[in-house]
Amino acid sequence: QVQLVESGGGLVQAGGSLRLTCAASGRTFSSYAMGWFRQAAGKEREFVAAINSDGGRTYYADSVKGRFTISRDNAKNTVYLQMASLKAEDTAVYRCVVGPIFPATRTGEYDYWGRGTQVTVAS
Repeated sequence: QVQLVESGGGLVQAGGSLRLTCAASGRTFSSYAMGWFRQAAGKEREFVAAINSDGGRTYYADSVKGRFTISRDNAKNTVYLQMASLKAEDTAVYRCVVGPIFPATRTGEYDYWGRGTQVTVAS
């Protein structure tokens, strides 16, 4: 059974940093794109970042470009999201995703979803 498990969320002050980790199990995703979405309370799910299968290409939402960095380790079947210069508006549940297309920014383009980790940025 495929599982994506996120970790690393928490409470941080504005301007701070966090590193999210998503560990995949149940199958190998080295030939798939991986990414992150987020959803704030009362808002729609929002694309954050994506990375292609070998990690050589990345794609970001304009709202996080220059502040967030996505990376992956295929040997560990893991994807990361390094978040810096965090803002109150980054507060959301962050979920990792896996799918066949890169770059993909729509929810329907991803086949597997984690349950999410809460990130709260205090202003």
